[in-house]
Amino acid sequence: MLLIALFFSLFAKKEEIMTGPARASKRVVLSGPLAEYAPGLAAKLGRRGFLPLSVEHQLRLLAHLSRWMQARGLEVGMLTDARVDEFLVERRATYTALYSRRALRPLLEHLGGLGVLPVEEPPPATPTDLAVAGFEQYLLTERGLLPKTAAAQAARIRRFLTGYCPAGGVGQLTTVEVTQALRDEGRDHAVSSVKRLGYTIKTFLRYAFLTGLIDRDLTGATVPVKSHQPSLLPIGISREQTAALLAACDRDTVVGRRDYAVILLLARLGLRAIEVARLQLTDIDWHHGEIIVRGKSHRDEGMPLPAEVGQALVDYLMRSRPTDAPELRTVFVAARAPRRRMDRVTVSSMIARTCQRAGIEPVGAHLLRHSLGEDMIRAEVPLPAIAQVLRHHDPLTTANYARVDVERLRSLAVPWPTSASSTISTTSTAWPTGGAR
Repeated sequence: MLLIALFFSLFAKKEEIMTGPARASKRVVLSGPLAEYAPGLAAKLGRRGFLPLSVEHQLRLLAHLSRWMQARGLEVGMLTDARVDEFLVERRATYTALYSRRALRPLLEHLGGLGVLPVEEPPPATPTDLAVAGFEQYLLTERGLLPKTAAAQAARIRRFLTGYCPAGGVGQLTTVEVTQALRDEGRDHAVSSVKRLGYTIKTFLRYAFLTGLIDRDLTGATVPVKSHQPSLLPIGISREQTAALLAACDRDTVVGRRDYAVILLLARLGLRAIEVARLQLTDIDWHHGEIIVRGKSHRDEGMPLPAEVGQALVDYLMRSRPTDAPELRTVFVAARAPRRRMDRVTVSSMIARTCQRAGIEPVGAHLLRHSLGEDMIRAEVPLPAIAQVLRHHDPLTTANYARVDVERLRSLAVPWPTSASSTISTTSTAWPTGGAR
């Protein structure tokens, strides 16, 4: 009976998703060259989790653009980027919402997917464009960085080359331009910003030398930028705080079951936020009780799946994960429309909201990973085993966790000398005659 009830509830949910956009489209008067694309857009938005009211807003935006095009005698194949900008200028003058390119993104993506938008030739690539594009591809393929990280570093290099590259191109770069860029960055930016720019420039100079863009190694010009900070222990949260986080997840709700499974993966297996976001449905081997963790630098490693974590995943997949987005293969999906996979920022934001409900100070997702390392240190687990669980590839990274056991470190400390024990013989420490002190 439970399975039958679950089936009918899912069927009713799908029927509501399919009929919601249809009802919304009937309330919008459509005319012009875009009218025929309205039903397809409404159905697509419904599948992506948009509520009927949100679908109606998108259809009204489509109707406005369609009337604007009709008044100017424009067909769909004439909707260029310049025309879109013209429309947005007029809409901003008369409307108070949905007047940006971001608002038009669902419609433009739908039309682009149908292949009805004009194919615009990109502007000719400049030498700087080619150098930045090659560097970004190098970061993605050779260094294994995430697309967002590679794009951020490429943007820094574009800014550096635009402001400091000689007229002769990248091949004419010298240490003067590199040093000047870092000095200028330090005038009105924080030390962390200067360090990021210096690291990125050094990586680019190494890439340029290896690929022949420059004929000499200029990486030595990027002088290390140091910021004096106290040595901090990798302190996590207590077991009581972790239990409070889990208790703050309402497992009677869709979002609560998802958040509970995410927190267990972070706290019990020590996964990073990005690793939780990357977890695919095919990464879970239910038969052998294992999962594949897609870690840094494209390293895929297997880990055992504890029963507690596995049960939370089953609960989420069977009762909470949307079934109307078969194209999404990630385990965790964002609760708000549009239907999309969770990312690292979404996971961290979810942890912060859960901390507020639990009544504890907001913490980052990575502190749950630190907490697991500390628990293993207190349980006297050997450092190589901790490195294997946390998937550290540098032993020094794991060695940092040894510092958290303060009580055992006290036994290694040398007692501070007292007045009696610190008496020094004058004969043994006398300076030689004529010697320099």
